[in-house]
Amino acid sequence: MTDRRDDDDPDDPDGPGDPEGPGARRSPRATRVLAVLRRLTSETDRYVEAVGAAHGSAPTDLAAVSLVVEGEARGARHSPGSLGRGLHLSSPATSALLARLERAGHVRRTRSAEDGRRVVVEVTDAARDLGRAVFTPLARELDGVLSRYSDDELALVERFLGEAGDAVERSRRAAGGPTP
Repeated sequence: MTDRRDDDDPDDPDGPGDPEGPGARRSPRATRVLAVLRRLTSETDRYVEAVGAAHGSAPTDLAAVSLVVEGEARGARHSPGSLGRGLHLSSPATSALLARLERAGHVRRTRSAEDGRRVVVEVTDAARDLGRAVFTPLARELDGVLSRYSDDELALVERFLGEAGDAVERSRRAAGGPTP
């Protein structure tokens, strides 16, 4: 195998005809890893769309609940404004989203205990139960995959995915994306 790229390779994320582009010195293995990452991302998106639809939730609804849960896990609480920024929504779209999620029993807006003037978004137990129902089958499938790897192999995967996540975050921020 050679490190020379085939400009007609459909799995090349840099596209055809750019011998000096970001992937010009990328090995064939690295190119295949990026293709697998794209597939993982696409399949994850499709899974979220399918299970969301099966449970009457739009992908944006699931993304909103996920952002609130992630914030809570970090000890941060989302305001409606920070949630809207994290989802790239306008204020009216964020209000409509929160109203829909409240009607479905997935979130509630409450006053902050630290600053009674501030409204925070909280996830309900019903939403957590739905999240478990939706994502437990996926977690079981992934546990089966993980069980086939040694701790040393998993450490390498963990390091790679962590660094890849950091790279995506840096790219998002450089593109002017919001900080969730």
